[in-house]
Amino acid sequence: MNMNMQKMNMTLLDMIQRWDPFGYGSNAYETEAVDVLQAVHEYDEIKPLARKIQAIYEFSFEEIIPLEKCMKIAEELLKVKNETECGV
Repeated sequence: MNMNMQKMNMTLLDMIQRWDPFGYGSNAYETEAVDVLQAVHEYDEIKPLARKIQAIYEFSFEEIIPLEKCMKIAEELLKVKNETECGV
């Protein structure tokens, strides 16, 4: 794994953990953050990624995050991913 990829993963993970969609504090989402990070690498479009994020959190917390909220974080995460990939 090159340095850019490692740095990108750290940035994405930080963004995901700080997101805190349920207000439980950023430490409450470690496994979800890793799952979302994996999803960011699998998806290149906002809506499919947003749906995946929604499903990950719903599975863990049995609460649904509105899709608009998921779309917003998905867009931010993909922006970081795309900037890093274009810069390599």
